[in-house]
Amino acid sequence: MTDLPREMNALERLLLNRIKAQGPLTIADYMTECLLHPTLGYYTTREPFGAAGDFITAPEISQMFGEMLGLCLAQTWLDQGTPGPFALAELGPGRGTLMADILRATRRVPGFHDAAQVHLVEASPRMRAAQAGTLGHVWPADRITWHDRVDDLPELPIYLVANEFFDALPIRQFQRTADGFAEVVVGATEDRLTVGLVPAPANPALDVRLADTRAGDVVEICAAAPLIAAQVGQRIADHGGAALILDYGDWRSLGDTLQAMGGQAYASPFARPGEVDLTAHVDFEALVADVPCAHSRLTTQGVFLERLGITARAQALADDLTGPALEDHVAAHRRLTHPQEMGTLFKVVALFPTGAPPPPGLDT
Repeated sequence: MTDLPREMNALERLLLNRIKAQGPLTIADYMTECLLHPTLGYYTTREPFGAAGDFITAPEISQMFGEMLGLCLAQTWLDQGTPGPFALAELGPGRGTLMADILRATRRVPGFHDAAQVHLVEASPRMRAAQAGTLGHVWPADRITWHDRVDDLPELPIYLVANEFFDALPIRQFQRTADGFAEVVVGATEDRLTVGLVPAPANPALDVRLADTRAGDVVEICAAAPLIAAQVGQRIADHGGAALILDYGDWRSLGDTLQAMGGQAYASPFARPGEVDLTAHVDFEALVADVPCAHSRLTTQGVFLERLGITARAQALADDLTGPALEDHVAAHRRLTHPQEMGTLFKVVALFPTGAPPPPGLDT
């Protein structure tokens, strides 16, 4: 077991007491408590987004991100015969910035807004209020519906975006041993949180990883992600539409990717529980393995945005800018697309009907 020195806070005390009474926590249980505890969890006590928060997502960097995604969804809607009514949906909408930019970018697409019903999957009342405030400038309040769960989305054609949603879902971690896998857990030693290993339960998802891992390798499994993707995929299979999923990760999980962000700087995932954001890289292979519709090839965010025309849009916007505003604009374009910034770290996969072409910017 490895000690993780830190100062005590209220959630750590609660977790230590729980561990001493009930035994070690899986990483998934630990993440859930840290992020969603009703009074001490990160998402219930913090404003994580934007310059004043702990991290800045792509929609907060530049309006161009949402514009490109909006036009991609609108073109997909046109290519599929302009079905209506349809659900224009987002998972984990943050402050509503991305959806607001999508709506602004698509307002001149004939018929798109007339047929659209905005549906947001967001359980937090505090975040729902923030989203309502942001969207109130661009969309009628009586045409927005919030849902606690993905499975509550309507049975309609669905054009959906999920940006940095799946990375926040709890994962379990497993370390390869000489005999198979052991599970990484959070325990307690005296008055400190510690991490250690316990025998892993039988799991077919681990059995298939014996062939491509060595002793010491870490494999992460997110049970919720494939279920949610399958729920979205079922809407698409039944009614048409598409889903754009953007996140950091890769085609197959390998390595310890659990990370914490606080004050826009990296922190220990086991320090200051409830005070820092916890995420893990998305295993896109597992995410789309069982979707009941087609999926695109995994593509880097930079390539995807460039195919959609973000550089031409950036040049058009730059014509009206000078000085620091122009410098910020150029830096935002670079941050979204450059291989050494978000361009390669973040990936994109789309879900779409079997037999239909993938959304613009993606291939199969």
